[in-house]
Amino acid sequence: MEKQSTNGRTKRGTGGYSNITVKKETATRFRNYSKRFNKSHSEVLDGMVQYFKENQLDPFGEGTKIILDSIKKLERQMMKKFDRIIAIIKNMEKTSIRPTYEMMLILYEAYVKDGKRPRQEPVQIQEERMDFLEPRNTVPKVDHERILREFESYKKRCNEMLHNVEKIEPMMGKPYLKINMDIGEFEKLKYHLR
Repeated sequence: MEKQSTNGRTKRGTGGYSNITVKKETATRFRNYSKRFNKSHSEVLDGMVQYFKENQLDPFGEGTKIILDSIKKLERQMMKKFDRIIAIIKNMEKTSIRPTYEMMLILYEAYVKDGKRPRQEPVQIQEERMDFLEPRNTVPKVDHERILREFESYKKRCNEMLHNVEKIEPMMGKPYLKINMDIGEFEKLKYHLR
């Protein structure tokens, strides 16, 4: 640091000091304000001037308008973000929560309408057959072809249903599979499988 001479005295620092005349009440308020930062009066005043300059604030009217405008701008941005979050939640409700709920409701109503629990049949072990060399009854060709057609139709419907299966990986929870199927198609499939 270089020493500067002012009125025959030497002071440490890069710049000299100057007096500013202010009202006594203003000086008292400024001193009390400076004590909060544990800084010298010059450093506090320099920081205040720098702050006003960087933020393009005018302490006599326009400064508050700029601050209010920036607060309103931030508020508009936050409201847009809230709207986006609400849209995401509504989309989740529409695409995953509501269809799952309706599917569970249909299954529950079908269970209640049935009124009886499925009874497990005891497993029967077949005895070893030794008559495989004897001629057996055969299925007529017409019945065989009809069964093959039904099987092909069933296989086609199963493949269509498998193509409608979609893997969903939510942000929270385990991944699951979702079947894109109308309720009418679901009821028809349920009827055919009885």
